[in-house]
Amino acid sequence: MFIYITMDTTTVLLKKSTKKRLDALKTNPRESMDSVIERLANMAVDDEPLSKEEIAGIRKSLNDIEHGRVHKMRDVAKEMGLK
Repeated sequence: MFIYITMDTTTVLLKKSTKKRLDALKTNPRESMDSVIERLANMAVDDEPLSKEEIAGIRKSLNDIEHGRVHKMRDVAKEMGLK
């Protein structure tokens, strides 16, 4: 028994440098370019956008950084007894 899958196809013009970059993203040498592009397109869409609370937390953190309210990692580790 054979199953044939038909797909609509189209031609896409790419710069050689773009094609080379896409080839480097293949998970295996035989992966189709359609699969590579589909995977990249899926990665570009965020199914879980940040909540208002998360955005507020990020803004607060950036404000802390801008105003020098930061701690060196080695100092935090020492305070926690990790070093």
